[in-house]
Amino acid sequence: QLQASGGGLVQAGGSLRLSCAASGRTFSSYIMGWFRQAPGKEREFVAAINWRDGNTYYADSVKGRFTISRDNAKNSVYLQMNSLKPEDTAVYYCAADRRSLFVAAVITDEQTYDYWGRGTLVTVSS
Repeated sequence: QLQASGGGLVQAGGSLRLSCAASGRTFSSYIMGWFRQAPGKEREFVAAINWRDGNTYYADSVKGRFTISRDNAKNSVYLQMNSLKPEDTAVYYCAADRRSLFVAAVITDEQTYDYWGRGTLVTVSS
């Protein structure tokens, strides 16, 4: 029901835009999140958006470089990634949460999310 795409190989300082297409249901009342997992590390929160009002929240490590957005007509969420760094290399996952409040402690917890898409690999070369 969630399909992430847009990953690839990019040089440091470059940009990529990830897409998360939702199918099978409308996610217009959900909280949508992006997480990532680097090799040998645990999955970590990247960004989230409250589909209802467009409110966003970012991990400190990506704040000012990444932008999460949504497109109601396409039932899709995007992650625009600029000024990429080698440490951004990871598999990126999108996820959806249908019940929770848009509170930092909740939306940054991967256990909150009900639906997960398959990841897309982002590799940033130095």
